[in-house]
Amino acid sequence: MVSRLVLGSGTVAHTVLEAIHERSGELLVLDPDESRIESLRNETVAAETADVTDPAAILALGGDPDVVFVASDDATRNALAAEAASTALPDAYIVAYTGTGATADHRRRLHAAADRICSAGAAVVDHVEAGVERGTDTRARRLRETLEAVDGTLTVLAHDNPDPDAIASAIALCRIAEALGIEAEPCYFGDISHQENRAFVNLLELELTRLDPEEEYAFDAVALVDHSAPGVNDQLASDVDVDVVIDHHPAKGEVSVPFADIREDVGATSTIMTQYLDCFGVERTEMLSTALLYGIRIDTKDFKREITQQDFTAAADLLPNADIDILERIESPSISADTLEVVARGIRNREVEGDVLASCVGAITDRDAIAQAADQLLAIQGVTVTFVYGFMDGTIYASARGRGNDVDLGEVLRVAFDDIGSAGGHTDMAGAQLPLGVFDAVQDEDDTLAAVLEGAITPRFFAAVRDEVDSGALTPVGDATAE
Repeated sequence: MVSRLVLGSGTVAHTVLEAIHERSGELLVLDPDESRIESLRNETVAAETADVTDPAAILALGGDPDVVFVASDDATRNALAAEAASTALPDAYIVAYTGTGATADHRRRLHAAADRICSAGAAVVDHVEAGVERGTDTRARRLRETLEAVDGTLTVLAHDNPDPDAIASAIALCRIAEALGIEAEPCYFGDISHQENRAFVNLLELELTRLDPEEEYAFDAVALVDHSAPGVNDQLASDVDVDVVIDHHPAKGEVSVPFADIREDVGATSTIMTQYLDCFGVERTEMLSTALLYGIRIDTKDFKREITQQDFTAAADLLPNADIDILERIESPSISADTLEVVARGIRNREVEGDVLASCVGAITDRDAIAQAADQLLAIQGVTVTFVYGFMDGTIYASARGRGNDVDLGEVLRVAFDDIGSAGGHTDMAGAQLPLGVFDAVQDEDDTLAAVLEGAITPRFFAAVRDEVDSGALTPVGDATAE
């Protein structure tokens, strides 16, 4: 029984045949050129003369293969062969080589017919042999089916006040949808206010649409990246129908959507999206490569937190096309006066228990300043954990940072605040969003409200840290609340 069917016998096909000929599984090559077929038979490769662009010929000779590789050198023939294979063998996994002189139309047709397309190079063998085993290609087929079912525009939504991982992932998914002929728009609620994040968007000239929570939107289709539920860390209504979810944080509940890829075993959603770009044969431009590489770096804390082999591999694939000069400029942005003021208040208002620091900075105008203050205060001598919080627009925003593995900050914040808001994150980086609730009555009296919060929020945090240390329970868990 044929398990691998090769249509065409161009230069790339011969490279692949040399690599897989001795591996397990029956192999058959079909090609219209009799001289090539004879040459393959002389090399003890099973081969038959056939019109590879004719579905009937493929069905008659090709058997019931698991994988079909379209591999002539001619781009037009490959497009026709992929279409014929899709018709004749709808259950087979189809990998198509673009061929020489491939145009945008060739690529469009290949995307429509094949599960994966690839260009020449040593990685072609991996495309054919390892892709299905790795699992990403199987997901890619289901993702393609879901995207092709979209009638209208796909709204790709990053979480509120998106970070580089969410932004890069949203843009990558839009590029994949567009390659399949689907209109797509990367969007977000909130603000991109962190200095590095603004530099990231501006220097790479990334175009995203900021949605207004006061407006009503009629979405044709919705995809969520870097978070997994509407209304949780975004400002969608909780009953909005979602078509696609791609995330690396554990979901807080069941995710019932047409397509979901939630992988807790990778360090960044950008890693997952890099794999999908490869699966769909979408060009990784300099802009996109730089954005995804930075997304991986930020979410893995420069490859020091929750990093996996997949993250290293994705980063290595992206690096040759990335603009390192722009990355250096992104990482050296100016800091606003408002952020410096929040850092200063964090220092002035700090309370310390042992090596744990907590600080209420009062009213804020930029929620990203909270995260930056938590980072900065971690530099204070003798401090290994920081927790900084402030309030704006009826919500308390909190960020925690840590050095070392003495406490799991994601678990600490969940224990302390999950009953009154949304909280969680990673071992060394976590966040919370809490409604002011009963404190609303004194919102206009900032100093009074800050004092009330200090008496209610800070003790909860210190108590949760003590409980975590006493229990010795260190089970790192990450979710999209971390900031």
